[in-house]
Amino acid sequence: MDQDELFAGRYRLGEVLGSGGAARVYRAWDTRLARPVAVKTFRRTPDEVDILRFDNEVRTMAALSHPALVEVYDTGVAGRPYVVLQLIEGRTLRDRIAEGPLPVAEIRRLGVRLAEALAYVHSEGVIHRDVKPSNILLDADGLPYLADFGVARLTGAERITASNQMVGTAAYLAPEQVRGTEVDSRADIYALGLVLLECHTGVPEYQGTDVESAVARLHRPPVVPQDLPTDLVHLLARMTALSPHRRPSAQECASVLAAESATAETRPALDILPWTDDPPPPPPLRRHALLGAGTLLAAAGIATLMLTAPVHSVGPTTAVPPPTIITPPRAEATAPPTTTSTAAPVDHADEDEGTAAVVVTGKEKGKGKGGKGKAVDKPTGPKGKGANKGRG
Repeated sequence: MDQDELFAGRYRLGEVLGSGGAARVYRAWDTRLARPVAVKTFRRTPDEVDILRFDNEVRTMAALSHPALVEVYDTGVAGRPYVVLQLIEGRTLRDRIAEGPLPVAEIRRLGVRLAEALAYVHSEGVIHRDVKPSNILLDADGLPYLADFGVARLTGAERITASNQMVGTAAYLAPEQVRGTEVDSRADIYALGLVLLECHTGVPEYQGTDVESAVARLHRPPVVPQDLPTDLVHLLARMTALSPHRRPSAQECASVLAAESATAETRPALDILPWTDDPPPPPPLRRHALLGAGTLLAAAGIATLMLTAPVHSVGPTTAVPPPTIITPPRAEATAPPTTTSTAAPVDHADEDEGTAAVVVTGKEKGKGKGGKGKAVDKPTGPKGKGANKGRG
């Protein structure tokens, strides 16, 4: 396109801010309203799934309005589908984490705003399904914006992908997404918990290949550092619980995160519940308990013989003879029965059932531990000041 030619007869495209497998995001100038914008277009001929996802993103974002969500300005087709978005001048949270761990106060500030945004999104019946650092944009003041609703889904809506495939980024998938079971708003809470944890540690919690990263969360809980304030330790443990019903709502998360650090130790915090729903194995019986049980059984045998001894019938003038006590043989009365105590095995069938195939949409590279996740917004063009990223 010629530099002086306007895209869609209105937008003058500038530098590339980001690019994914199917889409590219440009810094642009809206000549009609005289303001900077971000224009997202397909970089190739889209297939049917691409078009559905693109349309899904536009419709979902256009129906939502919140200070922490990227706003949709315009949409249309100019040779290929496009959407015009609010331009966020800054960078992604992924870029910020690459510089090192964030202070607790900054984690709280980011967390409150993101949790409030998710509370609003969930109240509108929308599940984001791909909350991760590269989908969180930071403006010049460090305020976060949740972006990229390309794989978002309305509660109860028809899936775009096959029922046995999960779309998302491996490093931030909730356990139920990995298993391929029904997903609701609590999957976003799990992902946000991992994002906040990564803000503190500087590295993704689950690393390795896509499959290794995805499956690892089914076998161990995230390690929450104990140097965090008590209320944050409790909150992150709840947010990343294996069982969805143990996780707090987005509004509960916002309330805990809003606490000042100085009062975090005194305010009531969410209770930490076990990571799984499996019942603990019964404790083994002690030696003195076994001996006591043997003694009781022997005594019960004697009492039974006493009760079953014959009693002579008596007439009106016949004296009642004393009861005859039959003493059991010595060996039978003193030998306690042999008792074996075996701990019941823990059944993890409900936790390790069918792991679904994970469909990923891009690379999410970590530092330090260097986990491989998946992202959809990896910029490949020249690094610009705008934080809006493209999704493929």
